Amino acid sequence: MNTERSSSRAVAAVFSGHGEPFRLEEFPVPAPGPGELLVDISCSTICGSDLHTWHGRRQEPTPCVLGHEIVGRIVAFGQGTPRTDLRGGPLTEGDRITWTLAASCGECFFCRRGLPQKCEQLFKYGHSAIAPGREFSGGFAECCVLRAGTGIVRLPDELDDALAAPVNCAVATVAAACRMAGPLEGASVAVIGTGVLGLQACAMARHLGAAEVIGSDIDPSREADARAFGATAFAEPGALAGIAHQSNGGRGADVALEFSGASAGVAAALGALRTGGQAIVAGTVSPVGPMTLDPRDLARRMLSLRGLHNYAPEDLVAAVDFLVARQRHAPFERLSGPAFPLAEIASAFAAAGSGRRVALLP
Repeated sequence: MNTERSSSRAVAAVFSGHGEPFRLEEFPVPAPGPGELLVDISCSTICGSDLHTWHGRRQEPTPCVLGHEIVGRIVAFGQGTPRTDLRGGPLTEGDRITWTLAASCGECFFCRRGLPQKCEQLFKYGHSAIAPGREFSGGFAECCVLRAGTGIVRLPDELDDALAAPVNCAVATVAAACRMAGPLEGASVAVIGTGVLGLQACAMARHLGAAEVIGSDIDPSREADARAFGATAFAEPGALAGIAHQSNGGRGADVALEFSGASAGVAAALGALRTGGQAIVAGTVSPVGPMTLDPRDLARRMLSLRGLHNYAPEDLVAAVDFLVARQRHAPFERLSGPAFPLAEIASAFAAAGSGRRVALLP
């Protein structure tokens, strides 16, 4: 552990439910078990799903330690824990790492069918109730115990903590959406919702060779950021279909990536597509109500509609590679908000929600 902290005890911010204050509690630091890792957390960022939980719009088992966008350094390996990361590179004590937001068993029905993020034994960091000896299961703490089946990526020095922390949620989710969409070289891509995920999607689509990227948001003030991150055009949702169908030789977008978290955003995504196009819906993490879908339109235009929740380990690797390659080509610093010490977690949550990732530094 950090030499400034006790080697036997560490602090976690315990969340007990909407309307309840965070409690800073000290717990014994456990030794990592078989297949596990003990990590000293250096930075965590507050994700939109953390805010939904804090505001009561999303329910999690409590008491829990929230936070899943995490960077830390390896303190100790449990017995039999692999000493290689997802790339096959070596891992050792002191390495700075990030990891998949969930651990999966690798053997169940869904793991065997290429959906480890839907593992029947899935464990998600920052989303599980704590138990004696299992308190360090989220990012808003001084340390975290990584369970067996967690995918780990050693971070390059050129990615600072504030930029790297959201990679294992926001950026990896975008990487998964782009993977599901297939090759984007020369494609016309519509990105619906230009918050943190949507801006990353604009940049990643261009990085992957998209010829056109149309950003869309209900907030017209986001146009400047969308263009700075690679959008070649911008439209409010009501105008998106018209703009999209002027692209791609007048056919419409090949791919629509939905990150708005609104049912109207899904409808806008489908409306932007060309015949044979596909929409990836990834923005919804809380209830948004039903949407109207005309099955005839889906059939006659031969559209594909796919949902995305969480991501596969390979997407975390792609996300890190993307940030390393593109960090100087887009103003990623605009996505980083202020940083707070863990003791000021209430102030950090109050400051979050502006579209930037607020950081907590244990």
